[in-house]
Amino acid sequence: MASKLLKLRTLSTMALICRRSPFAFIIPSTATTTATRASPSVTSVRCLVTADSPVSKPVVTASPLERLRQRQMRDAAKAAARIQPAVKDTTKEAPQLPLSFQGLGLDPELMMAVKELGLAEPTEVQALGIPAVVAGESVVIASHTGSGKTLAYMLPIVQALRRDEVESGKATRPRRPRAVVLCPTRELAEQVFHVAKSICHHARFRAAMVGGGTRMKPQEDSLNTAVDLVVATPGRLLMHVEEGNMAYGDLKYVVLDEADTMFDKGFGVEVRKFLGPLRNRSKQPDGNFQTILVTATITKAVQKLLDEEFPGIKHVHTSTLHKAVSSAHHDFVRLTGTENKLEALLQASFIPMFVLEPSLAKGRRVMVFCNTLGSCRAVDHFLSERGTSSVNYHGAVPAEERVENLKKFKGEDGADSVPALVCTDLAARGLDLVVDHVINFDFPLNPIDYLHRTGRTARMGAKGKVTSLVTKRDQTLASQLEESMRKGETLEGLTSSRERLEALKRKEIEEKRKEKSKKMSHDSSRGPKSSRWEVGKSKVGSFRGTRGKARTASTPTTRVGSSSRVARSPSKKSVGLSLKRR
Repeated sequence: MASKLLKLRTLSTMALICRRSPFAFIIPSTATTTATRASPSVTSVRCLVTADSPVSKPVVTASPLERLRQRQMRDAAKAAARIQPAVKDTTKEAPQLPLSFQGLGLDPELMMAVKELGLAEPTEVQALGIPAVVAGESVVIASHTGSGKTLAYMLPIVQALRRDEVESGKATRPRRPRAVVLCPTRELAEQVFHVAKSICHHARFRAAMVGGGTRMKPQEDSLNTAVDLVVATPGRLLMHVEEGNMAYGDLKYVVLDEADTMFDKGFGVEVRKFLGPLRNRSKQPDGNFQTILVTATITKAVQKLLDEEFPGIKHVHTSTLHKAVSSAHHDFVRLTGTENKLEALLQASFIPMFVLEPSLAKGRRVMVFCNTLGSCRAVDHFLSERGTSSVNYHGAVPAEERVENLKKFKGEDGADSVPALVCTDLAARGLDLVVDHVINFDFPLNPIDYLHRTGRTARMGAKGKVTSLVTKRDQTLASQLEESMRKGETLEGLTSSRERLEALKRKEIEEKRKEKSKKMSHDSSRGPKSSRWEVGKSKVGSFRGTRGKARTASTPTTRVGSSSRVARSPSKKSVGLSLKRR
């Protein structure tokens, strides 16, 4: 009896502990009945083993929301583990741009030239381009206008010329330059030549310029002397090559400045003809030939073309490529259509702000861009009537006169400075001018032209202003440009409504042409049937298709005096009239 009471007390104590423990569970009724049947002396209330027991651990079943939360936490932890090493790798791979020209690997003689030019720190394109060219790689250097691309390839090429001369011990030979820089226009070639001349007296090398619009004889004389570098336009240089004034024997470095213009604006044939004999050298693995392409804009189509023309070439693009210059202030003046665009240039009665007058009053230089020659002439005539002196720069102006007009606009050689330059997109590429204000009298047709036009001002970190007159048909592109510049995005992917309409028209014309060709091919396939018809017509006396020899051969001729006359056979109608008269 005492043992039974002891057992009951023990069981009650265990039951009390199980009620208070959070890890206690009640055995289901089925298990209880089974245990009771097996041992009738044992009470039906039992306690499972707690979590602290080393025998077994209970499995806690979580709710669906709890399982979802745990799964999300595990996924987030895995994603963080994947991302963390990638971030570390990108920070390690990010190049640290040198803050001075000393860190670019330039020789002391070139450093003296840089100091004389007044340059303290390299720009982004110079910090990226100079080491790539010094390493002997064929590269495409792409950066916005006015960023210093000319020095980015000129300094390392001059250094390479000096090192090659020291290593080989060979002197420069006449008519055999070792480097050639090709430019699309004579004006750009003159600018590049001036940059080369500013370096040559420090680095001790000789440069010559070959361009169109001047006589051949002086250029031939300059090539006959020992020359290291030639700056030229493609057409004139090919003429000298064909006449034997220049040979390819020692040529090792070729630069295409404004490469997108070279292949996209009609110079591709001449450039390919010049590069033809050099193709085998560029494919050799010994690195005896180097090609450098320089551009301010490079669309996807141009990039694909360059990759096809120069396989394996390396691309060096800056962060400012295809972006509007941040140091320039851009204004878009919307016109409703009732205003006179010419009056809007000078007066403020049509628009809420002055455009041209304040800049001229402060003595600033202004470029007015137009899309057509007619607009250029109208603007120039309008300004001259209002007492504002200006010069023109477009395709209808001869090359020599264009050079003189640029000198007047710059105020060089003692010429009287002209404050306004009225031009087309011919002046939008390659010209290194000090311009305070760019005015788009006619809105550009595409964003690439807008980038080139606005690149004439705010060059090398200077401040500038851009004002564009926007008509109704230009609203789409202007709004896209404003939005992209506000967000700091690139502009090359934008399209205007005018471009879309032109593309649709071209597509319709192409479809009509294809339908016409199909119809003609279908008619030609029915040739035998038409020939039988013509044979049948010939049997009844038709002269179709035999107007010449057959008819003249079947009719006799009568000679009257010195002239001969064909005696024509009477027609059916004339025979009928004669019968009626009888």
